[in-house]
Amino acid sequence: MLEAKNIRKGYKNGVKELHVLKGIDIKVEEGEFISVFGPSGAGKSTLLHILGGLDRPTDGTVFLDGKDIYKLSEKEKAWTRNTKIGFVFQFYHLLPDFTVLENVMMPLCIGKKGVGEEGQKKSRAKDILDLVALTDRLDHKPPQLSGGEKQRVAIARAVVNRPRLLLCDEPTGNLDSESGKQIIELLDELNKKNRTTVIVVTHEEKIAQRADRVFRIKDGKIY
Repeated sequence: MLEAKNIRKGYKNGVKELHVLKGIDIKVEEGEFISVFGPSGAGKSTLLHILGGLDRPTDGTVFLDGKDIYKLSEKEKAWTRNTKIGFVFQFYHLLPDFTVLENVMMPLCIGKKGVGEEGQKKSRAKDILDLVALTDRLDHKPPQLSGGEKQRVAIARAVVNRPRLLLCDEPTGNLDSESGKQIIELLDELNKKNRTTVIVVTHEEKIAQRADRVFRIKDGKIY
């Protein structure tokens, strides 16, 4: 489903170049739960952003369903991200002036995936919020939610378009241990019930070990 070959990423730092990723190869099959584990600064988030089409590599290729996503036009790449890939970040990135329901509906309003009527969009968003146990928070706004609730809203928003691939960047990093455990259990449930392919970036060993396979990254390389 997803394959990255010889991924390299460097940034200019004055006259020097900082090499963040140094030739990474990853292959992920449909329906797998993968973790990318390593310390802060190892290049985990950079790798995840490249896999999701958010940050172009200095060198290397990323294939999703056999297509090199960095050879797609910007319009095609945006369509791919909206319909095939869901993103969950450490800091939620919810819109504070919109309700929980409105936040989750956003990808349906942006994308053109056949969910045209307002009632259909609301119905799908409500179904997803029921899945993440937030039906009693539909009209709340993000500032009224706990950290764990915000992350569940972020996950609901990420999967409302039914993506086949879910990319999670330190999804428990901002949460207490109990909320973090609930989030990982939710990701595990989405993976097993919906066959959603999940890749989780983490620096926590216990979370990494929940995955089917663990890629350990250090100093920009997979070990």
